[in-house]
Amino acid sequence: MKIDTSNAVQILLLVGGLSLVPALMFVVTGFSRILIVLGFVRTAMGTQNTPPNQVLVGIALFLTMFVMMPTINAIKKDAWDPLEKHQISTSTAITRAEQPLRQFMFKQTGNNELSLFVNLSKIPDPQTEGQVPTYVLIPAFIMSEMKTGFEIGFLIFLPFLIIDLIVSSTLMSMGMVMLPPTFISMPFKILLFVLVDGWDLIAKALVSSFH
Repeated sequence: MKIDTSNAVQILLLVGGLSLVPALMFVVTGFSRILIVLGFVRTAMGTQNTPPNQVLVGIALFLTMFVMMPTINAIKKDAWDPLEKHQISTSTAITRAEQPLRQFMFKQTGNNELSLFVNLSKIPDPQTEGQVPTYVLIPAFIMSEMKTGFEIGFLIFLPFLIIDLIVSSTLMSMGMVMLPPTFISMPFKILLFVLVDGWDLIAKALVSSFH
């Protein structure tokens, strides 16, 4: 019986690719930024493990899918559908699928981060986006996502920090120095977050940050 080696190689590559999906979710999408911001929200409110990590990851996953849907649709149209109809080869499909992801990453990557990794890679200065290798673009994109996530997190922390300062000053003026300020301020922070529809505002801010 003759074995179709091309199909065997494709299956092997598919299985190997599936193992890289979680890593790709972190490095080439907005998942990292969204999860960082959600973590800052929980820390700023002082609710420790509420919401649980699983809930935050689930929220981040579906928000990422929402943000990435135009890119996913472009990959499906330009790469997956033609490959499924045997109109293009696997290598061509990979090349086509790479382009929408690169466009997304370029849009979210800062010039400073891109210049940093271009210099670290010691490649000639690229004149166009097409001359920037993907292995240079991905770490620059990751650093930009980390920076943006921390910037948004800082802005989220400010109103909660003000509440902590007010509560702490009030307790000190009343001579209640032994009572932890965070124990008193946490209900007020939760109440504020609920009254202003905090989760809606966070989701809107996160999605808007990618446009």
